[in-house]
Amino acid sequence: QVHLVESGGGLVEPGGSLRLSCVASGFTFSSKGMKWYRQAPGKEREFVATISAHEDFVRVADSVKGRFSISRNNLQNTVYLQMNNLQPEDTAVYYCGVWGDDDHWGQGAQVTVSS
Repeated sequence: QVHLVESGGGLVEPGGSLRLSCVASGFTFSSKGMKWYRQAPGKEREFVATISAHEDFVRVADSVKGRFSISRNNLQNTVYLQMNNLQPEDTAVYYCGVWGDDDHWGQGAQVTVSS
């Protein structure tokens, strides 16, 4: 069974950085693309970034391009989201998931950007 656990969220001032991690289990991690989505209060969940199984394809949303990057470690079954120059509008719960699978999500990591 797919199991995803996010960590690394927190409170940060505008301009700060955080790195989220997502440890996956229950499937062959190295053969699956992974994704990050986020959901701000009162808004729908939105796409943030995705990475293919062997990192040959990466895409990030326009709203975070140049500030966020996605990476993965297939030996540790972990996908990362490096977030730099965070802004208040990045405040949300961040979820990792398996590309092509909308049924399984982690519990989420709260990211709050505030001074």
